[in-house]
Amino acid sequence: MHRSGPHPDRYTLPLALKASSHLYSPSLASQLHCLSVKHGLDRSEYTESGVISSYAKLGLFESARRVFDENAERKVGSWNAMINGYSNGGEGVEVVRLFVEMRRRGVVEDEMTMIGVVSACGGLGDFRLAQQVHKCAIQVKSSDRLDITVSNSLIDMYCKCGRTDLAHRVFSRVSQRNVSTWTSIVTGFATYGQEKLALDFFNKMIEEKIHPNHVTMVAVLNACTHGGLIKEGIHFLENMKELYNIEPNALHYGCVVDMLGRVGRLKEARKVVERMPMGANVVIWGTLLGASEKYGDVKVGEWAAKNLMELEPWNDGVYVVLSNIYAKVGMWEKVERLRKEMRARRVEKVPGYSLATRDL
Repeated sequence: MHRSGPHPDRYTLPLALKASSHLYSPSLASQLHCLSVKHGLDRSEYTESGVISSYAKLGLFESARRVFDENAERKVGSWNAMINGYSNGGEGVEVVRLFVEMRRRGVVEDEMTMIGVVSACGGLGDFRLAQQVHKCAIQVKSSDRLDITVSNSLIDMYCKCGRTDLAHRVFSRVSQRNVSTWTSIVTGFATYGQEKLALDFFNKMIEEKIHPNHVTMVAVLNACTHGGLIKEGIHFLENMKELYNIEPNALHYGCVVDMLGRVGRLKEARKVVERMPMGANVVIWGTLLGASEKYGDVKVGEWAAKNLMELEPWNDGVYVVLSNIYAKVGMWEKVERLRKEMRARRVEKVPGYSLATRDL
């Protein structure tokens, strides 16, 4: 478009900026930013918020903040872009600081502001702060759609603060619950030690004819994993397509591999991996290797290590864990052989390192 003659405007440029972040192209984002300055679009709320969002999504927080700080008369869209950028990047403290500054300057927050702030408070796990933010959120009202989104964020926030009772209270007050509302409550209860209640919520969701999505099913399988509900977890994986028209993805398979690995059912975990249509990723191989270390399963451990090395030949931690497996079962010749190979590769053992610490 730019080469053919017509100049970008305050509507088309934000779309291009959004594309640059999806493509993970910092250079393109920078070029588009320069283009906005050249054509005098940099002070348009849409363009400015687009530039800030693009930089933040790329992890370029200094660049995003520089654009934000340069405009002394920024509008709510720019505040929201910076707040949500920090929030999505895990910079909760910066979100709170910016929100306080926003209110001090008399800028009126909206639902988009509160979504970012509420999400950040959940990450911080500060209950007193969460209560204050909840009061602010109650004061903000606009469209029903965003109202639901704020409520969903509040449910998630209270669960992360360990207050599932308050999460349930917020949930019960949502009159028109959507799939995200149900997924938030199922995820929250599954993650914070109330696995059976999480499955109860899921069953109620199905009774109310709310169709689950991929994220919901990850939450359900996590509930089965942490609650030791092996039979139920396998049932959900095997019948997901038939019951809910959801094709299991790597996250779903990974949950079940983790579930079986935790209780030492490594042969079954291996069978799950073998029938994955998309092939296992490094997280799943790492989970299987970590479980093999815990239970001293040499065969599964060697199989997982071999496949993990093929995907990550530079990952020296694989040698360390495999050596631990051999040592655990007294296979000292293999330990010594592996240690020689480790020395040849100059692998240093890191105390306490385990591939099982990877997040699914």
